[in-house]
Amino acid sequence: MKFSKAVVKFRIPILILTLILMVPAFLGMMHTRINYDMLNYLPDSMETVKGQDQLMEDFGKGAFSFIIVENMSDRDVHLLCNRLKEVEHVDTVLWYDTLSEDLKVPKEFLPKKFYDAFNSENATMLAVFFDTSTSSDEAIQTVREIRRICGEQCYVSGMSALVTDLKDLCEKEEPIYVAIAVVLAAVAMELLLDNFLIPVVFLISIGMMILLNLGSNIFLGEISYITKALSAVLQLAVTMDYSIFLWHAYNEQKRLNPDRFEAMANAIHETLTSVIGSSVTTVAGFIALCFMTFTMGRDLGIVMAKGVLFGVVGCVTVLPSLILVLDKLLTKTMHKALIPNMDKISKGILKVFPAFIAVFVILIPVFFYGYRKTQKEVYYDMGECLPKDMGFVIANSKLRTEFDIASTHMILIDKNTPSADIRKMVREMEEVEGVKYVLGLESVLGEAVPEDVLPDSVKSILESDRWKLMLINSEYKAASDKVNTQIDELNAILKKYDKGGMLIGEAPCMKDMIETTDRDFRVVNAVSILAIFVIIALVEKSISLPFILISVIELAIFINLGLPHYMNQQLPFIAPICISTIQLGATVDYAILLTTRYKNSRIGGESKKGAVHTALKNSIPSIVVSGMGLFAATFGVCVYSDMDIIKSMCMLLARGAVISMLLVIFILPALLMLCDKIICATTIGMMKIGRQEKKLLHVR
Repeated sequence: MKFSKAVVKFRIPILILTLILMVPAFLGMMHTRINYDMLNYLPDSMETVKGQDQLMEDFGKGAFSFIIVENMSDRDVHLLCNRLKEVEHVDTVLWYDTLSEDLKVPKEFLPKKFYDAFNSENATMLAVFFDTSTSSDEAIQTVREIRRICGEQCYVSGMSALVTDLKDLCEKEEPIYVAIAVVLAAVAMELLLDNFLIPVVFLISIGMMILLNLGSNIFLGEISYITKALSAVLQLAVTMDYSIFLWHAYNEQKRLNPDRFEAMANAIHETLTSVIGSSVTTVAGFIALCFMTFTMGRDLGIVMAKGVLFGVVGCVTVLPSLILVLDKLLTKTMHKALIPNMDKISKGILKVFPAFIAVFVILIPVFFYGYRKTQKEVYYDMGECLPKDMGFVIANSKLRTEFDIASTHMILIDKNTPSADIRKMVREMEEVEGVKYVLGLESVLGEAVPEDVLPDSVKSILESDRWKLMLINSEYKAASDKVNTQIDELNAILKKYDKGGMLIGEAPCMKDMIETTDRDFRVVNAVSILAIFVIIALVEKSISLPFILISVIELAIFINLGLPHYMNQQLPFIAPICISTIQLGATVDYAILLTTRYKNSRIGGESKKGAVHTALKNSIPSIVVSGMGLFAATFGVCVYSDMDIIKSMCMLLARGAVISMLLVIFILPALLMLCDKIICATTIGMMKIGRQEKKLLHVR
C-alpha cells in the first residue's frame, strides 16, 4: 500500500516527469535505426554469412543488383554505365560492351554466351556491385540515385532495391497503422465501457508508454521493420486490459469509499496484484521469441517484453494520476455499459456443456492437421510481401521474363585453384538443372585470351588476393524447393574443387533461413508452452489446471493457424512462429481470469456447476472487452496494409483474439465441469473440497 499511496500523493510530479521523459524518448525513437533486411538476422556462424563478410572484406563489394535497360542504344547504355560508375558507393558496373572495352579485346573474341547473358531482344542488363552492405543507409540512397539517373526505361533488382521499397512503404504506412489502431480501439472501448471520456484517457496513458518503449530501443542500436510496424499496435492491444482492470477496480472502490484518493490507492494495490500475474504470461510469451537463432525473434521479443513492462508501470502510475486529475470530468461522462447481464447466457452454455466437449474433441485433429500443413506451406521470399506495382517486383518480373533469371548466386573460390580446374567446375555447374550460366574470368575470356594479359583494374573486379569471384544465374526463384536442391548440387561440385570455397547470395541465405526457422518454430513453441505452464501452475497452485488452460488456447492457435491451409492462403514464414507464441501469451489471460474465479467460488463453498456459472457470468464481460480490444487494434491494420507480412500478422492476431475469446467462453467451462474432480484433487486449497463431497455422498 505504500507504493499506491505514494502514487496518489505525487500524481502531479508523476505526470510532469512522464512529459519530460517523452522528449528524450522521442529523440531516441527518431535515432533508432530500422533494419529492413531479413537476412541480416541469420547467425554469424553460417557459411553464407561468412561469405558475405569475405566479399566485403576482400573485394569491397557488398550489395549487388541487376539493372534492366529497355529500348536504349548501345551508345546510350555505354554513357549510362559511365554515369552509374560515378554514383557514390557504386564499386563496379559490368556490361558486355564496357567489359570488352576495358579488356581492349574485340567483341567477337568474347564467348557468345557472354553476349547472351547481357542482352535480350529489346533489353540489356547491367550488373552493379556496391561497396556497402545490402541494407545499409548508403545502399538505400544509392538505389534511389540509380533510379533517378536511369529514369523510366530502367528497372533495378536485387536485395538493396527490395530493402529500399520496403522502407518507403513502411514509412508511408506506419503512421496510418497507429492511427487506425487508436481509432478502432477507442470505438471498441466506447461501446464496451461505461464512460465516454475514459477511452481517451486510456489512449493518452498507453500512448506515453508506447513512446517511452520505442525511445528506449535506441539502446538496442537497431530494430527490424516488422518490430517497428507491429510494436506500437501490439503494445496498445496487449496492455489495454491493464487500464480496464484499474478503471473497474477504482469504480468498485469508490462505491465502498467516498474518498477518491483512498479509493484510488486501494484500486492501485488491487490492480498491481492482478496485473503482475496477468503480464507475466504475456512477457513469457515474448521472451520465448528470444530463443530463436534467427535473431529477428529476439528483436521483437525484447521490444514487446519491454512494452508490456512499460504498460504495467503506466497502468499503476500515469493512468491513476490522469484519472484523479480528470475525476470531475470522468464523473460527468459516465453512462450505462452496453454489455448485458450474462446470467442467462452462462446458464445456457452450461446446460449443453457435453456438446462443447464433443466439439473440442472433434476440432483438435482437424485443425492440428491444418496447423502442421500451414507450417510447411509458408513463403520465405520477402519480395512476395510487396505490392505488384513496386519497383523491385517489376524489375524481378522483367529479369525473369526477358532474361530467364530468377536468382543469382555468387561463388568465392581460392584464387590458386588452377584455371583448368575452374573451367571444368564451370562446365559441371552449367549442367546442373536450372543453372543458366556461370560467369567468371575463365568463363568470360575462354581459352582464347590468356589471363596474364589482363590489366589489374579488370582482374580486381573478379579477383582478390585470396579469392576469385564468379556469378551463377539461375532460372529458379529464391526460397523455392528447386533452387534449394540446386544449391546443394552446386555446393557439392564447389567443395570437390575447393573445400574452403563458399556459395553465397540471396538464395543460399534464404535456404539457411528456411533451415534455421524450422528449428526455431519447434524451440519457441516448446519454450513458451513450458514457461507458461510453470507460471499457471504457480499462480493457480495446480498441476491439472495448466494442462486444461493451455490445451484450450493451443486449440485456438491450431484453428487460427490451421485455417490458412483450408482457405488456401500462404503465410510469410515469420508469422506462424511469432503468432503461436504471442497468441498463447496474450490470450491465456482470458482462461486464467475465468479459472481463478471458478477456483475462488469453489473454495468459497459453491458446487461444481454453481462455481463455473458464477465464474463464467462474471468473466464474460472482461473477456469480451479484452478480446475485442485486441481485435480492434489489429483488424484495421490488416484491412489497410499493402505489405503482406504486416497484413498477415495483424489478420492472425485479430482472428486469434476472437477464437481464443470464444473457446474460453464456450469450451473452457465445459472442461472445468468435466475435470472438476481431477482439479480438486490436484490443486492446493481445493483438495479438502473433494474429500468433503465424498463424505457427503457417503452419508447420503
